[in-house]
Amino acid sequence: MAVVSWKEILLLTGLVVGCYWNSLSCGFVFDDVSAILDNKDLRPSTPIRNLFQNDFWGTPMSEERSHKSYRPLTVLTFRLNYLFSELSAASYHFLNVVLHAVVCVLFLRVCRLFLDNTSSLVAALLFAVHPIHTEAVTGVVGRAELLSSIFLLAAFLAYTKSTGRDHSIVWAPIALTVILVAAATLCKEQGITVVGICCVHEVFVAQGFSLPMLLDTLRQVLQGKDGFPYALMQTLLKLIVLVISTLLLVIVRVQIIQSQLPVFTRFDNPAAVSVIPTRQLTFNYLLPLNAWLLLNPSELCCDWTMGTIPLVESVLDPRNLATLLFYSFLSLLAYYSLRYSHSSSKTVIMALSFIVLPFIPASNLFFPVGFVVAERVLYVPSMGFCVLVAHGFKIISHKGYLKKISWLVIGVLLATHAVKTFKRNWDWESEYTLFTSALKVNKNNAKLWNNVGHALENQNNYDTALRYFLQATRVQPDDIGAHMNVGRTYKNLNKSREAEDAYLVAKSLMPQVIPGKKYATRVAPNHLNVYINLANLIRANESRLEEADQLYRQAISMRPDFKQAYISRGELLLKMNKLSEARDAYLRALELDRTNADLWYNLAIVNIEMKDPSEALKNFNHALELNPRHKLALFNSALLMQESGEPKFWPEANRRFLIYVEEEPEDANGYFNLGMLAMDANENVAAERWMKRAIGLHAGFRSALFNLALLYSQSKREVDALPALDELLRHHPEHIKGLILKGDILMNHKKDTNGAKACFERILSVDPTNVQGKHNLCVVYFEERDLPRAERCLEETLALAPNEEYVKRHLSIVRSKMAAMSSAGQPLTARGETTSAQEEKPLKGVEDREEEVSEGEEEGRGADAVGKGAGSEKNVRKSSTERLGGVGVDQSESLDSSQSDKRTKGKSTKEISDIEGKRAAALKRLEEIERILSGD
Repeated sequence: MAVVSWKEILLLTGLVVGCYWNSLSCGFVFDDVSAILDNKDLRPSTPIRNLFQNDFWGTPMSEERSHKSYRPLTVLTFRLNYLFSELSAASYHFLNVVLHAVVCVLFLRVCRLFLDNTSSLVAALLFAVHPIHTEAVTGVVGRAELLSSIFLLAAFLAYTKSTGRDHSIVWAPIALTVILVAAATLCKEQGITVVGICCVHEVFVAQGFSLPMLLDTLRQVLQGKDGFPYALMQTLLKLIVLVISTLLLVIVRVQIIQSQLPVFTRFDNPAAVSVIPTRQLTFNYLLPLNAWLLLNPSELCCDWTMGTIPLVESVLDPRNLATLLFYSFLSLLAYYSLRYSHSSSKTVIMALSFIVLPFIPASNLFFPVGFVVAERVLYVPSMGFCVLVAHGFKIISHKGYLKKISWLVIGVLLATHAVKTFKRNWDWESEYTLFTSALKVNKNNAKLWNNVGHALENQNNYDTALRYFLQATRVQPDDIGAHMNVGRTYKNLNKSREAEDAYLVAKSLMPQVIPGKKYATRVAPNHLNVYINLANLIRANESRLEEADQLYRQAISMRPDFKQAYISRGELLLKMNKLSEARDAYLRALELDRTNADLWYNLAIVNIEMKDPSEALKNFNHALELNPRHKLALFNSALLMQESGEPKFWPEANRRFLIYVEEEPEDANGYFNLGMLAMDANENVAAERWMKRAIGLHAGFRSALFNLALLYSQSKREVDALPALDELLRHHPEHIKGLILKGDILMNHKKDTNGAKACFERILSVDPTNVQGKHNLCVVYFEERDLPRAERCLEETLALAPNEEYVKRHLSIVRSKMAAMSSAGQPLTARGETTSAQEEKPLKGVEDREEEVSEGEEEGRGADAVGKGAGSEKNVRKSSTERLGGVGVDQSESLDSSQSDKRTKGKSTKEISDIEGKRAAALKRLEEIERILSGD
């Protein structure tokens, strides 16, 4: 066996790079979204054991909705990509190109076993540039084919070394073969078919049998003539070891999928649910169709499901001629390769084994699969095709008059294939380019129209997306997913009535429940999302909440393990204030999936509503154990610890907020709450830094601006507080607490009674019943020596707050002073006079109070999507209350005032002590006011 030279390796690698370098600019498209972007198994926070418990898409193998594609080694390589570059698509494509080059080199090494140097290089070059491979190489999920092929070829090469020079068995290569077969199978299921290739090689190549020779030998053995040949015994022993190893792998694989085949619908593979003979005729017709794609890869399509290939419903269908022609040609090749034992027949039999055996799992002939045609599954069969082409080239080129023509044909073939591959890569640049290119090949596939719509939808181009979705419903009127897409798009266009109608049409297409028959076996699990989507739509109407709940319960009755229904119902019950039922819904969902961090998070939100902060914190911690960087759990658990008032929790709360701002560096809420924690800990420098960071990210951040001003005021930096208050009032001119604080500073530190008066008057224009603003304005009148006006003002204040003793005392003081001045013949108003030193005592009509408000709207992931787009809606605690002691009430502030304020309240010993201190300070300030009012 000739080795592969470095020049040949460089040639193949250069050719692969030349054909596929433009794939590095492609993104994640089609199945890449589910396998990469939405697959939590790639994240370092996910335990590595999950890779061996979940399918290729990250769904637990135990769940019925699982695709049952068990490829943990492939997912492991995705995880390594994520470790080095996270979701940078270029690195994933680069590794695919490298793996394809490795496959080409290994394939050249395999070809050297039964082709000469030139022919084997031709086969490898053709394999390197064949356009049918673009789906496997440029599509990231095609890595399963690449990795499986590497181990498949390596296993085959290892097995070829299992026979010693004296025809004895060398067991080390066989053991290595078994290990490599297992690795190939853990990359993709078809890897196990290499065992059949090894068996063919052992019998017809290594032992040199032809079919007549093999039958004659077996006949002689059965008749007891000449004993049992030693060579045949060795062969049988090796084959028995291979077969037993294969059976063990199959048993393990069956155990992993729990003896369940995945659930596919008639939309995925229409022929699979067709009657006899339509099913058989159609599946057999797919074989020549796949062969034609290898011969003429001019019209490639990323999706061949649904109506792409019309069913062959009659034996009179002319397409049956293609099936007959294909089987005739295949039979001739098989007859030639099995009838004779010379080198040419050995080459043909090995080529056929590479074509046929790896294709069997995807052929639909023995069990249905989730597709009609898939170009990526032709990756290994194309090896056999390339061997046949190279072998034909070898035969023709040895004829002198055809030598130049054969080289010219091969040159043209390689050049055109390379150009086609390069151009085809651009189709995979984005989902829009991929699916629009597919529509040029086939317009009868509703899934393609849907996917172009999805691509436009992702660009927020809803009007154009709607046209594609509607076309999908016309191409396939019974496509449930298409009607769901129409409904979702109408919803995005704020056309609720049309959206509901579309969802109702989709719902009417759902199969009816048949008593005693398992529902899930007759419908795709993602189609049940129509109930979720419809319920999510109508629950926006407060009068239809019970109707929405009925839809959730209907989905659950159809599928008791439908986790998403429990999640969405729990959120609805929370909205309906049915807290116990909401908790039960989430607990039921957790029984189905205890590894879902979002579920633990949602349960914690319910605990908060049920006034059980300790249980909420415990469930937040469960979520963070499963996903240490769960952003919402980090934020809200830290907020809960901050609100507890227990200083022992503050360091952990600070740590979680710091992780949160690492995850969400552009969210001002995280920095604001770090500032509030620093204020609680009297770390003023840090508090000022965090508040300024929050304001820098969110200009006009009301709570941050107010608390920054309050921080300055408490730090005796009242002059620095004024710019922050001015900025606050520029964005929020009616912010009462800001106006009170500004008036206080202007009066006491700037001696600007006119400015203070303007602040208090502004408060009363916004809220005429505000006792603080009214009282402080009364004090300003007194400062201005306008006693009658001060008296009237205090009388009006007393009418607003008849039980406030300090207002009564102040009114009594003013009246006493007015009586004294009248008796002395002094005027009761004095404009422009300078007040005495005693009268210049600072105005303290408002107690300094701090405000803690996190601005931000609730976030969530709605379930209003089709298929892989479906997800759970999550409650978000991204709001908090203004913490202001003394007079006044707590207020909830958020960017979205429609969202409810989800907080717990509790008073620690320290908080009680702080409140008592503030109360004492307030009394002291009232005494100062009384001294002002009672002064001469």
